[in-house]
Amino acid sequence: MERVANRSRSRSIIKKSAPSRDMAPIAVGNVIPDGTLSYFDDKDDLQSVSVHSLAAGKKVILFGVPGAFTPTCSLKHVPGFIERAEELKSKGVDDILLVSVNDPFVMKAWAKSYPENKHVKFLADGLAKYTHALGLELDLGDKGLGTRSRRFALLLDDLKVKVANIESGGEFTVSSAEEIIKAL
Repeated sequence: MERVANRSRSRSIIKKSAPSRDMAPIAVGNVIPDGTLSYFDDKDDLQSVSVHSLAAGKKVILFGVPGAFTPTCSLKHVPGFIERAEELKSKGVDDILLVSVNDPFVMKAWAKSYPENKHVKFLADGLAKYTHALGLELDLGDKGLGTRSRRFALLLDDLKVKVANIESGGEFTVSSAEEIIKAL
């Protein structure tokens, strides 16, 4: 809460600030928070987009990784969703969204390293604001990486979380494309 002095009446007014996601991570049954992420479009123009505008009225996979060009993310997690995208789409998934705490320039370069990708949209959460709103921050300061995202995969249906596969630490056991396919 924030205390604001009201000079005209010499008393304090207490304002409640917006609720924070410092509580438990996003979970099944929750509606995902809205937030703004960035990406470069097909014309190489930087765009900012609302998460709700990408996911409202659709069945969407939103998955997150600790960092672009890191070994597990680049060699296993992202390729799994790229390779299984057609199968996911055949099971009713409209869009596959990847979010990482990196700037949009890094995410653009990372996306270009997968020329076979036709369906995974690479989205930047440069300041980890959206990752924080999801309650999925991962402190990798001891490795020189700062605040990153926990590895996760969410299946959303019209903004509501139907499946929440969230990893502990740096593990990669439950957030793969294969695990989402099992849940569809």
